[in-house]
Amino acid sequence: MAQTQTPWFGEQDLFLFNEGNYLNGYEKFGAHPITRDGVAGTHFAVWAPSARYVAVVGDFNGWDPGKHPLQPQGSSGIWAGFVPGARPGNCYKYHIATPHDGFSVEKTDPYSFLCEVPPKSASVVWNLDYQWNDGEYLKTRRKKQTQDAPVSIYEVHVGSWMRADTPPFHSLSYRDMAPKLAEHVKKCGFTHVELMPITEHPFFGSWGYQTTGYFAATSRFGTPQDLMYLIDVLHQNDIGVILDWVPSHFATDGHGLCYFDGTHLYEHSESKQGYHPDWGSYIFNYGRHEVRSFLLSSAMFWLDKYHIDGLRVDAVASMLYLDYSRKEGEWIPNKYGGKENIEAINFLRRFNETVYEKFPDVQTYAEESTSWGMVSRPTYLGGLGFGYKWDMGWMHDTLKYFAKDPIHRKFHQNDLTFRMLYAYHENFVLPLSHDEVVHGKGPLWDKMAGDDWQKFAGLRALYAYQWGMTGKKLLFMGGEIAQRQEWRHDSSVDWHLLEHGTHQGVQHLIADLNHLYRNQPALHELDNQPGGFDWIDCSDAAASVISFLRKGKTTADRIVVVCNLTPVPRADYRVGVPCPGYWKEVLNTDAGFYGGSNVGNDGGVHAEYIPMHGQPYSVNLKLPPMAVLYLHGTA
Repeated sequence: MAQTQTPWFGEQDLFLFNEGNYLNGYEKFGAHPITRDGVAGTHFAVWAPSARYVAVVGDFNGWDPGKHPLQPQGSSGIWAGFVPGARPGNCYKYHIATPHDGFSVEKTDPYSFLCEVPPKSASVVWNLDYQWNDGEYLKTRRKKQTQDAPVSIYEVHVGSWMRADTPPFHSLSYRDMAPKLAEHVKKCGFTHVELMPITEHPFFGSWGYQTTGYFAATSRFGTPQDLMYLIDVLHQNDIGVILDWVPSHFATDGHGLCYFDGTHLYEHSESKQGYHPDWGSYIFNYGRHEVRSFLLSSAMFWLDKYHIDGLRVDAVASMLYLDYSRKEGEWIPNKYGGKENIEAINFLRRFNETVYEKFPDVQTYAEESTSWGMVSRPTYLGGLGFGYKWDMGWMHDTLKYFAKDPIHRKFHQNDLTFRMLYAYHENFVLPLSHDEVVHGKGPLWDKMAGDDWQKFAGLRALYAYQWGMTGKKLLFMGGEIAQRQEWRHDSSVDWHLLEHGTHQGVQHLIADLNHLYRNQPALHELDNQPGGFDWIDCSDAAASVISFLRKGKTTADRIVVVCNLTPVPRADYRVGVPCPGYWKEVLNTDAGFYGGSNVGNDGGVHAEYIPMHGQPYSVNLKLPPMAVLYLHGTA
């Protein structure tokens, strides 16, 4: 009796996909090398419900659309079939013909694991076999990403972090980058690396945010296994990896997702809903079940196959609001007449619920630039369910303050103090990201007011203030060495600056800040809880001095942070402290080691029984110019 062959898609697969709850589409869709009845080949599957004919074309069949047609899988809209002789390394596309107007097109596989190096656009048959060596890291990563853990993130653009030092100065491959990046991140003390989008994208200048391949790591820097090696090496060096993931919009390139089967399949057909005016890209139709299955599968894919430790979701605000960046009459209200994108809200909640259900030891991060409520609160309380939210308000207010001439800062103290009115509304990350150093905005160094000395001092003070405040930390590459040009995606970080002591000093400071942040519980245990922060004095606007207390879970863990944000040194400046004893100066951004002028307190001061600022004791300090002090109390 002939053996009945098990269908590639079972009834449950088709049901879940059409229902919008298919989470592992990457195991069935796309190209999968297999052996069937003793014949080596590849199984292909694609969703194209409006097509009348779908075939696989590739270098294995002379790109002939008549040789390998696929078959519809019931009424699911899926086309699938086995192609003998198609092997890993073969290039292919889908030839799709529709019933109307003789329309046909060749499309890149939406689920492909690898594509040709752009500007070529064919998909490549590939497998994802890899021997991982990061088991020890994965066992313990949960406790390294929780709210009470030190989380400091180094944001990296793979194509421009470091380039070859000989012509044509090309980007490093994933493999070449791995040991260099791991060494640098360990030296600087960051706990995580955040990779700007490495999903395949046609235009290098989009930095990965104009995506076509939601399951394909860009081939510009190597194969999927090369990227796995990079992540593996980082994990072996105790460094977590966050992926910048872009479900908010996708590229309009003809070989990609747009108008995929002769209809607006992945995007809305109405341009007021489906076209993004700022970025010239298409917006996903989150109300379509199969689109949700596609995006949820993409998220699961990176966490599963690439061992990613967190997903940072780009441009969440553009997903939440139907009128985002649109004038009156350019958007369509929801069914209740409001501007909220109900389908996108439901998708984001489902996304977070799914991530934390399937991978409870990872985190999700929202880049959400408005005051939308409860972004990082559980969905069962009405929140969106993210683990963390970027604090864009802190970033804008802080950089605005540091850009002002110090003589005027006394009128703008509220730019620094306002944040604590909302600091516990969300689980915040304090970001100084790539967005702040592009499009003519200049580098962080140049955002600091004053001459060169003040710029370096101001930058050191900025970082110490950032690391001292509540919330997790994020810094874009180049910031740790005081990059003096704004970021350029087609050239390297200016590593030669480390030949100069002032730039070395900034790197030393970042390393010491991260060391303190990791090792002083007061600086991280209660990062996003009210018990972790108290103002000591935020009212001395005339001197542009603020002081605050960071606390851990035990009373022994306390750090006093004092910021003197003018270039005027201040002697005999008294600051209240909560307990007696010796207060050790564990950080002084004016130290010569960092490039400062070495004004300080000879290693520390003893508290006196002189009540001040509502505290029972106080210390008499010498405040260095444009600098920040950290004092650790040992009663």
